[in-house]
Amino acid sequence: MADPGTTTHERELTEPVALTLPNGRLNPAAVGWTRHPLHDTSGIGRGATSWGRNKRWEYWAFTSPGLIAAVTVATLDYAALGQVWVLDRRTGEEIDRSAVTPLSRGVSLPDSLGGGPAIARVPGLDVRIDEEAGGTRVRAATDRVSLDVVAARPDGHEAMGVVVPWSDRRFQYTVKDVARPASGAVTVDGVAHELPPGASWAVLDHGRGRWPYSMRWHWGAASGIERGRRLGLQLGGLWTRGTGSTENAISIDGRLHKLGDELDWRFDAADWLAPWSISGPRVDLRFQPFHDRFARTALGVIHSETHQCFGHYRGTVTDDSGEVVAVESLLGWAEYVTNRW
Repeated sequence: MADPGTTTHERELTEPVALTLPNGRLNPAAVGWTRHPLHDTSGIGRGATSWGRNKRWEYWAFTSPGLIAAVTVATLDYAALGQVWVLDRRTGEEIDRSAVTPLSRGVSLPDSLGGGPAIARVPGLDVRIDEEAGGTRVRAATDRVSLDVVAARPDGHEAMGVVVPWSDRRFQYTVKDVARPASGAVTVDGVAHELPPGASWAVLDHGRGRWPYSMRWHWGAASGIERGRRLGLQLGGLWTRGTGSTENAISIDGRLHKLGDELDWRFDAADWLAPWSISGPRVDLRFQPFHDRFARTALGVIHSETHQCFGHYRGTVTDDSGEVVAVESLLGWAEYVTNRW
């Protein structure tokens, strides 16, 4: 259970900016939020500055009436990760294939978002993520799963980018992009599952930063059509507290409405499928999970525990004009993560 936070006063950036200074420390001019990717993050992962603390990843999640899937490509300096995960909503079966390799072996990521493909060719899986005209194509293959999905980028669509500064040596740039229409197919054991248009959605978590070793966070996201409008929720907590930045926003028909308040997350750690509540001055949501994706990792210096619960959001959010927007049944997730990496 978290305590209510405080309102932040974040500035919107509208011009390209470098995330880091030449010495590798955080560029103060980079701190703020954007509606489109404007940050040059090529300074992350270069040179010996803070080696071991550099974290770079692309995470795509896809929700649909029949399946939920996720693809990860990440490097942590001393290790690389590729992962393909699928949940069959009808049977409850989870299929999880992941591989961790030393250093960045088998994984290639662009310096900045949109700067090239993200590729993982590691034991047991093959992933390629490419920017194409009008969207992003995500392809992945394992022994049981083949995925080929396009996350469309409608005209005028905005994605929240934000810099979270713990200090001038530890900081994170993230792009959270919700409510991207998804199309394509996920094939499991030779059976193709088409993603139905209008009911299938993609969410991006793009990250580049230099992290403390130990961290906790909440992340919630949801996408769908509510009363004829394309609505996306992007909610976070814990890891941003005290930094003056948040990763909270709502997206309505592709227009971003930034939420500058820390949110109050309430849940039952003894029963992860019990209802959650997430609230703040412009957020009053209840989340009802139907599945808990639990993962625990203890591999050398990497220790993590994740409860990513999938379910539906209901309640209200308030846009920049003060309009109260009803959320009646929006599919997504809410998670609690503890990490040492």
